[in-house]
Amino acid sequence: MSNMDKILRDLNPEQRKAVETIDGPVLVLAGAGTGKTRVITYRIAYMLAKGIPPESILGLTFTNKAAKEMKERLAVLVSPEKAQKVTLGTFHSFCVRILRKEIRALNYLPNFTITDEGDQAGIIKQAAAALNYNKDEVSIPEISAYIGAQKNRLIDSRIAKKNADNDNDVRMAHVYEEYQQILCNQNMIDFDDMLFLVYRIFEERPEVLKKYQEIYQYILVDEYQDTNDAQFTLIKQLCGHRCNLCVVGDDDQSIYGWRGANISNILEFPSMFKGTREIKLEQNYRSTNKILTAANKVIAGNSDRYAKNLWSNNGDGENIRLVQAMDGEAEANFIIDFIVQEMAENGDITYSDFAVLFRSNHLSQLIEDALLGAKIPYRLVGGQEFYKRKEIKDAVAYLKLLVNPKEDQSLLRILNLPPRGVGDKAVDRLKSLKNTVFLPMTEIIGDEDYLEGLASKAGSSVRELDACLKKYRQEFAEPGGLASKVYEFLTSCGYLNGLQKIYKDIKDSDKRRENVYQFISAIASFEKKAPGLVTLENYLESYALLEENDKADDKSNDGNSVTLTTVHAAKGLEFPYVFVIAMERNIFPHERSEAEGKTDEELRLFYVALTRARRNLLITHAKTRMYHRMNFHQMPSKFLQHLPDGIVDKHQPEELIKTMSKDELMSSFESMFARFKD
Repeated sequence: MSNMDKILRDLNPEQRKAVETIDGPVLVLAGAGTGKTRVITYRIAYMLAKGIPPESILGLTFTNKAAKEMKERLAVLVSPEKAQKVTLGTFHSFCVRILRKEIRALNYLPNFTITDEGDQAGIIKQAAAALNYNKDEVSIPEISAYIGAQKNRLIDSRIAKKNADNDNDVRMAHVYEEYQQILCNQNMIDFDDMLFLVYRIFEERPEVLKKYQEIYQYILVDEYQDTNDAQFTLIKQLCGHRCNLCVVGDDDQSIYGWRGANISNILEFPSMFKGTREIKLEQNYRSTNKILTAANKVIAGNSDRYAKNLWSNNGDGENIRLVQAMDGEAEANFIIDFIVQEMAENGDITYSDFAVLFRSNHLSQLIEDALLGAKIPYRLVGGQEFYKRKEIKDAVAYLKLLVNPKEDQSLLRILNLPPRGVGDKAVDRLKSLKNTVFLPMTEIIGDEDYLEGLASKAGSSVRELDACLKKYRQEFAEPGGLASKVYEFLTSCGYLNGLQKIYKDIKDSDKRRENVYQFISAIASFEKKAPGLVTLENYLESYALLEENDKADDKSNDGNSVTLTTVHAAKGLEFPYVFVIAMERNIFPHERSEAEGKTDEELRLFYVALTRARRNLLITHAKTRMYHRMNFHQMPSKFLQHLPDGIVDKHQPEELIKTMSKDELMSSFESMFARFKD
């Protein structure tokens, strides 16, 4: 059997057609659970078997997790060496790779750093202050959203000013212009710049675009329904005249419109790329047919979509259970009782088989309380992320200064962390000198004119900081030994041992020190997994590109835990048991969408929730729910009307929970704990 036959034998007819259709534009409409990741990886393997050079293939994804999974699967299908030569990554990581090589064309240096939300807010404040706008005239969150939207639509500040047609837009456009200038001066880019600046380079330097068009002659895009205007334009630029473009996606799972995703990119793909071949994947490998029947009926409530009918060889399965609880607490208690009962009755079930999905984060609290009370471990996806803790962001600010000495934001953040006696007057003087001599603040703090104006203790401390930064900038210039260097640097600059001065409570400072040690361990892990010697710049780039799904607050010691997540964060996940909770008016669909009469995306979100379930789907709603310490009567969500008759059973919680004696309950718990202990 040839290698090509081995690749194709595991595919159903539609998947095989998608894999074998190589040239020209191809639209693969992959319904939920139909094996889109398999199709993409097998398609790349097939292309390699046909003799297409791996260096000419570009695969773009939306998550690090998807890119990693594709690389691992591809390495099994072909040789690891060949797989390594294929470019597979997120849009943002791919664009950063280009910017490291080409950004000088836009008057940046290749050692640029990437802002986080805190940096961005600080720079917007700085820009607004420079324009003499007071806080009543500008809203930082509003301007941040405005700048992101402009960049996603590929509108620079000059055009934004021309387009402004009211006083508020004029103010925001001027802040946008000043903000962008500050970023450039400090050799920083924000998250949206990653795509926008690559677009600008391709537009302004046709020879650079042509170079990348020649390199990447075959392009694949995963989750195409989630692309925004900037991503669509970049894809179109790279395709060039060849247009060997395969996009894989599902319009029924387009749930990120609020983040800039444009569903028209997939709905209008055939008209945008002439000669498109459409291939539908409808055989689902995840769920039972009753779950799929419900999902098909629900999504049929939207008219502007590609018609698809998901089906499965997994059998009909259990009916869907629709449960009405008295209130939010009763809903949470029902979920706990159900989990305990199912695990007591089935020795093969673990906590990780269960997921609780909700429309908004605030709905997790009662479930968390109930799980904690029952001593059931859980993981909260997208909760209080480790990397957003202050002590970690402070440590990262120290590291950023080693890579990019122009980054004033990071210096201002750590200049008095731990306390060095640098007060507000000393900081104001630093800012004033910056505006006079037009040098980065890291250069000014080593200048005697500045140091002499400080009190002796402060001057001595700042001198030591300046010397430490200069010393370790040279140390980190050599790749390798990254984690140990980070530990030495954070110790030498006084940060690690100074946490007690920052956080007076000993337990608090010890906990934060442990968190910084854990952060250094994460760097060591990154270093271990990297194919070669890595630099601090490599790590900080990886840190900046971390996603919500890369982070979870895990209350379990062994990874065996119930998953709590918003439906948005659940996309791409699947579980044997899924609870979709709080299916009530003004919660799901969200009240804002209801008020505006725009619930198409909310219905797609409900469809995504249903299709996360493999065997058991339970949907809950409450008669009353508490908001701001007041109980409100709740109406069931109008989306429940879309569920088909005949395969949905309506229950009260007590109808599904068997009454157990105290001895039986204790025996069940002991049996479960013994199982996990073993």
